[in-house]
Amino acid sequence: MSSGFSIVSPTMADGGELPVDFTCDGSAISPPIEWADVPDGTRSLAVLMDHHAPDDDWHWYWTLWGIDPAVTGLAAGSNGDATVGTNSVSDQLGYAPPCSKGPGEKAYTITVYALSGPAELPDPAAVDREALLAAVDDITLARDSLTVTYARRS
Repeated sequence: MSSGFSIVSPTMADGGELPVDFTCDGSAISPPIEWADVPDGTRSLAVLMDHHAPDDDWHWYWTLWGIDPAVTGLAAGSNGDATVGTNSVSDQLGYAPPCSKGPGEKAYTITVYALSGPAELPDPAAVDREALLAAVDDITLARDSLTVTYARRS
């Protein structure tokens, strides 16, 4: 979907490396992200950070929704005023830092969704990647992604 809506980060570039601070090898905090050109009619925003594993399984690290459309980003280590869902690492609410297992580089994608209405979701403890994607599917006005890689050095 293209509308000019875009996501960037002050600490990483699309196609670049995920800084160690945002992994289990560093400070384990969520990365800073910013977005611009939110389309007219946007009533809320949602964020998903996920990874498509080699075994064809999906892992997710950050699920957020209910972000006010006037907000233009999230600082490092912050969820802002968003509602926070689960992650597949600890099954807890909140950001889980990637902790790449196995050899080689892994790709992680952060996607921001501009929504025409609120994402209707159950108790945040029941919200996983699939629930978030299903909730935003029919109300997404625009989305943009930033994909970064990380390879553990130890």
